Amino acid sequence: MSFTTDDFDTLYARDLDPWGYEHHWYEARKRALCLAMLTRPHYKRVFEPGCSIGVMSEALLERCDALLGWDLSSIALDAAHKRLTQREGVTLEQRRLPEAWPAGTFDLLVFSELGYFLDRSAMKEVVARLPALLDDDGEILACHWRHPIEGGELDGEAVHRLINEGSGLTRLSRHSEEDVIIELWSKDTSSVARRDGLI
Repeated sequence: MSFTTDDFDTLYARDLDPWGYEHHWYEARKRALCLAMLTRPHYKRVFEPGCSIGVMSEALLERCDALLGWDLSSIALDAAHKRLTQREGVTLEQRRLPEAWPAGTFDLLVFSELGYFLDRSAMKEVVARLPALLDDDGEILACHWRHPIEGGELDGEAVHRLINEGSGLTRLSRHSEEDVIIELWSKDTSSVARRDGLI
């Protein structure tokens, strides 16, 4: 079974920042690594399912015109609203993949710390439908913890393997260390240097 709304509301009711996004150097460094792996300095429209309390959302807004953030927990979304209330171009909604699906397409989809909260069947459905969310040059950035997830059917490696094998997209980059795996896939197979006319 995928994790439920009650699971996350219980978690956030105990601690509004249960993973320490606001105070762990690990989390700050991970965000910097994710942002560094993006191939473009700016994006038009970003989708961040599993936006939590909006810490990564806040960083992404420095790199995009509009951001759609989803989360399962109303408690987390309330915190995200407070964090981002002065920012333009932000839409936050209480929804989850694959039961709901956003309208339109995006040039960046940030799939961070989310996949292992879905069961294998739901994750496969998400992977099969992800490419349809992307513009012709759209990208997917995925980032996941590599240690076991209590109660989860999948771990971070399994989530990334499913995306790599099932999305039909080209993997442009991969960063892996003991704690985290970060990968970027795109419909545009050209390198950053090629896009800049250096090759």
